[in-house]
Amino acid sequence: MTIQTSLGRRGFLASTTAAGAFSLGFSFPWASAQAAEVQELNAWVVIHPDDKVVIRIARSEMGQGTLTGLAQLVAEELECDWSKVTTEYPTPSENVRRNRVWKNYSTGGSRGIRESNQYVREGGAIAREMLIAAAAAEWKVPAAECKAADSKVTHSSGKSATYGQLAAAAAKLELPKEVKLKDPKDWKVAGKPLKRLDTLPKLTGQMTYGIDIKMPGMLTASVRACPVHGGKLKSFDAAKVEKMPGVKQVLSIDNNAVVVVADTYWNAKQALDKLPVEWDVGKLGEVQQDQITAMLKEGLGASEAFVGNKAGDARAAIDGAAKKVEAVYSFPWQHHVNMEPMNATARFTREKCEVWCGTQNGEAALAAAAEAAELPVAKCDVYKTILGTGFGRRGRADYVRQAVLVAKQMPGTPVKLIWSREEDMTHGTYHPTTMCKLTGGLDKDGNLVGLHVRISGQSILAALLPQNLQNGMDPAVFQGFANGGPEAAYGYTVPNLLVDHAMRNPHLTPGFWRGVNTNQNAVYMECFMDELAEAAGQDPLAFRMKMLKPKYAAVLKAATDKAGYGKPLPAGHFHGIAQIMGYGSYVAGVAEVSVSADGVLKVHKITAATDPGHVVNPAQIERQVAGSFVYGLSAALYGEITLKDGAVEQTNFDSYNVMRIDEMPKVETVLAPSGGFWGGVGEPTIAVAAPAVLNGIYKATGKRVRELPLMHQELKKGA
Repeated sequence: MTIQTSLGRRGFLASTTAAGAFSLGFSFPWASAQAAEVQELNAWVVIHPDDKVVIRIARSEMGQGTLTGLAQLVAEELECDWSKVTTEYPTPSENVRRNRVWKNYSTGGSRGIRESNQYVREGGAIAREMLIAAAAAEWKVPAAECKAADSKVTHSSGKSATYGQLAAAAAKLELPKEVKLKDPKDWKVAGKPLKRLDTLPKLTGQMTYGIDIKMPGMLTASVRACPVHGGKLKSFDAAKVEKMPGVKQVLSIDNNAVVVVADTYWNAKQALDKLPVEWDVGKLGEVQQDQITAMLKEGLGASEAFVGNKAGDARAAIDGAAKKVEAVYSFPWQHHVNMEPMNATARFTREKCEVWCGTQNGEAALAAAAEAAELPVAKCDVYKTILGTGFGRRGRADYVRQAVLVAKQMPGTPVKLIWSREEDMTHGTYHPTTMCKLTGGLDKDGNLVGLHVRISGQSILAALLPQNLQNGMDPAVFQGFANGGPEAAYGYTVPNLLVDHAMRNPHLTPGFWRGVNTNQNAVYMECFMDELAEAAGQDPLAFRMKMLKPKYAAVLKAATDKAGYGKPLPAGHFHGIAQIMGYGSYVAGVAEVSVSADGVLKVHKITAATDPGHVVNPAQIERQVAGSFVYGLSAALYGEITLKDGAVEQTNFDSYNVMRIDEMPKVETVLAPSGGFWGGVGEPTIAVAAPAVLNGIYKATGKRVRELPLMHQELKKGA
């Protein structure tokens, strides 16, 4: 494929230095000490005299493998020696100064590879052609007679030169106007199960996370915000703690939080725990969990709702159907439970504000820092570290803002602000809570002729990005349901379809949680499909297959074939199935479960098939699929945030449980790339875990579970 280059020369050649940024450790970026030795060929590729290749990655690494996958794509086009590749993060401020040459820094929605594959491959191809051109000019031969491979350029005459030898001359050349990208069938580095670049430094303890940052003279801050979201700080008595060991300052920020700054985190936290504080929570302090439940139930029957998808006349079709099926499902608030709690280190002066942190969106963190510092963006910067998980939570920059507000009151002193686990648990932006009423109509032959899906519950966009609402409607609520046309209900062709949303927004802040709205929507749709199949007297797989579009059907068949669906299983074992399309990929799962006589659930195995279009690192996809099931099953089994007196009740892992190793099923992954598109990997498969297990539970017990988490459900037969 030949494409026009879209990366401008001004952006590529604005700097000839590369040493610095965050390779896999911590240092100040854009140092010039090695400028004479190191050559930047473009924004993506930097070459050292010893042939080391530094590939700059704008997206964030948080355990999902984006860093390695994107580096593979660049290295593939660059034709470099993979053993000599390292990576670094360019800063978001540098991106601004260079006309956003690295484009989007946001890492979420499985967008890292699926949205940036084109331009990162282009960056590698451009650098390759520049190196070839430099060699051809030196040897006075046509560039077409030269070949690049393994960090060398060779000529048929026997001449050769390494990339390190050619880099200085190549960096002076004009960018090629066109570059040819490889056909994926010819990949040698991309498409291969290469080891991740960030694994070894994690294993050896060399990796620097945000919470590990150390600086001369640095202080540490502990923060406590109002326990009720939306409440305010009324008063606090600093005199009670300001003379405790190590305490340097006691202050307030944003009129809703108190902070103790001390020489160590322990001293800061000890003082904060003893600090007398009064909060003004108003009427929000009276809100109880049963009120939220009542609010959502009311929305199920409301006369007004936003229509996300419509085809035909669903209500009329259902009214005229031979059989009517109805069910109500519910989904709780869930927390991200990042292993590394929120933290950021900030240093403020009147001329410069700098922040060191793990973030899923460096540009959003930069904007938050500049706003809090009240400085122009040009005077601020954010230095990204590897994230100790993100799951969507670190897409927000509230913790960055807090760190800057604290540092602003202590000019010139670096301050690391760390949220305690309790603060992290009670001040998250939670997976939104919703309910769903599904009504389906079957004709006399068991065909689905009408479907009405009414969602009642929160809107993430209304809370965090109201500017993205469409005439008041949140399109993200309909993930999986609203791609347009009758086939938009998760790939099922339904002639009469209505999917609508009664927006109900409690005061607890919702946020983007791995898989976002596909999680609950997949539970609603895929569990209800099993209910419809039973009402129609048909096998759940056969019932689905006659309605599914080809790509959906292909992955479901791949998963069920691999799992042996329909074949004999060990006594007491049963299969449950689910499929969706999410984040550009088609996925399906088959869960093998059993429920003991005393009601103990065991998920023995999950077989998953995925079609992401192209596969950049098959080993990494398998790990992501398995990891998504850890996360999805943890949520299905235990994930629940509840309110009492307006505040979150769960405060740590003793009250918000996660899966243990002995509960983890065997995971088998089927890769079924069909080519022609780029889909996501980190988030799609998480959504099939819960519905597949729930459908298996019904086969094992005869009980429909329509409310999560499972820890509240009695699965014992006959109970």
